[in-house]
Amino acid sequence: MESRFFTTLFKTIKLTAGLAIISSISLGYSQAEESGSGIDLVGINMSGANFAPHITPGKVGTNYFYPEKKYFKYYAEKNIRLIRFPFIWERVQHDLHKGINFDQMRLLKRTLDYAAEHDQKIILDMHNYGRYKGKLIGSPEVPYKAYADVWRKLAEEFKGHPALLGYDIMNEPHSTNGLWPGAAQAAVDAIREVDMDALIFVEGDRWASTFHWRYVNEDFLIKDPADKIVYEGHLYLDKDFSGRYAADETVDPMLGIERVRPFVEWLKENNLKGFLGEYGVPAHSESMLVAMDNLLGFLNENCMPSAYWAGGPGWGEYVLAVEPIDGKDRPQMDVLQKHMSNNCTEYGPAGKH
Repeated sequence: MESRFFTTLFKTIKLTAGLAIISSISLGYSQAEESGSGIDLVGINMSGANFAPHITPGKVGTNYFYPEKKYFKYYAEKNIRLIRFPFIWERVQHDLHKGINFDQMRLLKRTLDYAAEHDQKIILDMHNYGRYKGKLIGSPEVPYKAYADVWRKLAEEFKGHPALLGYDIMNEPHSTNGLWPGAAQAAVDAIREVDMDALIFVEGDRWASTFHWRYVNEDFLIKDPADKIVYEGHLYLDKDFSGRYAADETVDPMLGIERVRPFVEWLKENNLKGFLGEYGVPAHSESMLVAMDNLLGFLNENCMPSAYWAGGPGWGEYVLAVEPIDGKDRPQMDVLQKHMSNNCTEYGPAGKH
């Protein structure tokens, strides 16, 4: 979600919380597939560990939250086994010239362990917008080597974990002055030094916007010796694409499809795999729920997985959240449930057309 949204969001969180190859890419087939209903395409962002990035390292349970086992249980009961898990680089590594933080590694491992207990897969998402302590990756303050080094260390820690699906190397890089492609390649190269099996999810510049993908990421092609890259875009339905949903809007039922189509077409033309890592709609908007329904139908037709924004602890009554309130499911959950079944056997979209 775009960073300009977070200032408002963290104020809300503080109030409400007391103060989310198959062929060449192996997914690890799920129970859903064994029952004949396809692979796991519908997922969620289990957010919380990424809260208050302006307060680092911050205090777990006050400024940010790691989910308890009950959150994994709820989504497992909904047959949702695909989880994107955001975390903050500055908490994992307090200083670029020092090692990674033991407490954060313990909490991340606990997260993976909880997921494994519930037959779920985790995408570890560094939620930093192409920056460390406000400085661009690739700048003199944050050289590519430092970024590569932290991902090498993370891969060493978590490679082979039964719940690990892959590494989302950076959430929504933006305004990177052309530095992002080099950073992305450095991270992929570092991960592959120690882990040739996990998927690597790579987001594009300009907040990973699917609608604007071809304007800024047309030639964004990363080399991977394991051939297990999944390109990731994000999509929101408000007028400024931000996900703030600052005003009530009635949208066209096909808006989600229109906004994701440029990304899907780029993937098809380049014979690449794709993932919609974030999208979300307000629970009270009937037109946006319809647009979300149509979007998920389109993604399933193209065998593209997605992760709804967002679930996890600390959201309170935040309008995009999919956590139940007083034991009652949110309207977005009904839409997610409609699209659990599919006839896909691998991530798409399929090849060149």
